[in-house]
Amino acid sequence: MTLRRFALFLLLAAGFSLPCLTIVTGAEEKSKYPSMGAIERKDPRFDKLIPKDAVIEKLADGFHWAEGPVWVPRDGGYLLFSDIPKNIIWKWTEKDGKEIFMTPSGYTGIKRRLGEPGSNALTLDSDGRVVICEHGDRRVTRLEKDDTKTVLADKFEGKRFNSPNDLVYNKKGDLYFTDPPYGMEKNWDDPARELDFCGVFRLTKAGKVELLTKELSRPNGIAFSPDEKTLYIANSDPAKPIWMAYEVKDDGTLGKGKVFYDSSEWVKEKKKGLPDGMKVDKNGNVFATGPGGLHVFTADGTHLGTLATGVATANCNWGDDGSVLYIAADKSLCRVKTATKGKGF
Repeated sequence: MTLRRFALFLLLAAGFSLPCLTIVTGAEEKSKYPSMGAIERKDPRFDKLIPKDAVIEKLADGFHWAEGPVWVPRDGGYLLFSDIPKNIIWKWTEKDGKEIFMTPSGYTGIKRRLGEPGSNALTLDSDGRVVICEHGDRRVTRLEKDDTKTVLADKFEGKRFNSPNDLVYNKKGDLYFTDPPYGMEKNWDDPARELDFCGVFRLTKAGKVELLTKELSRPNGIAFSPDEKTLYIANSDPAKPIWMAYEVKDDGTLGKGKVFYDSSEWVKEKKKGLPDGMKVDKNGNVFATGPGGLHVFTADGTHLGTLATGVATANCNWGDDGSVLYIAADKSLCRVKTATKGKGF
C-alpha cells in the first residue's frame, strides 16, 4: 500500500467523509502514459494472463507503420522496433523515450523507394546480436558488435527473396522466417520479383537455406510453442486470414499443418488489421495481432480475449523481466503489463 493510500485509509477509518475524492488504484495510478483502446475479456482464463486493472499504455507515437519490436537486455534494457515506410529502427527506453537507432534500416539503395522499404521484424541470436528482416534489400542480416552488418540469407536457389518479414530462432540455432511480397513497391505484381511463391524458410546453423512450405499465400508472423513441436504461422491474406499450426519434425522440417484459428468473420466485420506478428508465453498461450487488435489464444485455439487497440496492429514482443508485452500498433508503440511471462524468460 502506498503512503498516499494508507493516509486515505486512516482518514476514512476515522469517520471523515470524502464525497468528492476519486481514488485511483492499480495500473492507472502508476502510469504516466495515456491509455488507448480497450481490453475485451471472453473467457475467465484471460484474467490469469491480463490483470483486471491492466491498461494499454501508449508509450510513443508519430510513426508511419511501427513493426517488429524486440527487447535488448544489455545496457540497462531497451526496446528496438521498426518504422518500415521511414526506413528507421527506433530505440525506446523508459528514461529517454524514443530516439533513432539506425537509418537506413532495410533499404540502402540510392533510388528513392515507395511503399515499405525499411526493416520489419527484429530478433536476437544466442549471442544477443540483433537480426533484421530487411524489406528493401530483400535479405536477412545480423548487426555485429562493431555496427557492421553480416548478410545471413538473401537468396534461395539463386533467386532473391521477396521481402523477409518475420523470424524466429529455435534452440538449435536454426532461423525460421517468412517471405511475403509486402516490401516490394508493387507487391505481388512487382516485376523485380524472382520467386513465384511466398515461402517459409529455414536458415540452418550451418548456413543452408531450405524451403519449408510455399502453401500459404501471404505468410507473415511466425512463432514456436515452448516445446518447439509446433510452429505457428500467420497468413495475412484478406481472402484467407488464418493462423496455421504446423507439426515440427525431429529434423526441424515441417509436417502436417492445420488451421489454428480463422479470423474471416472479423475481416467481414471490417475490424482493422489482418493476422500478423505473434509471440507465445511460457505456458504456450499465443498472443497474436490480427483483425481488431491483439488476440490471446490457448494452445488449442480457444480465444480468451483481445487487447483492442482500435487500430491495425502489427506485432508484439516480451520485454523487461518478461512480463511486459510491447505492441507495435499502427502509428504507436504501446505496452501492457501482464500476469504471465514470455517464452524464454
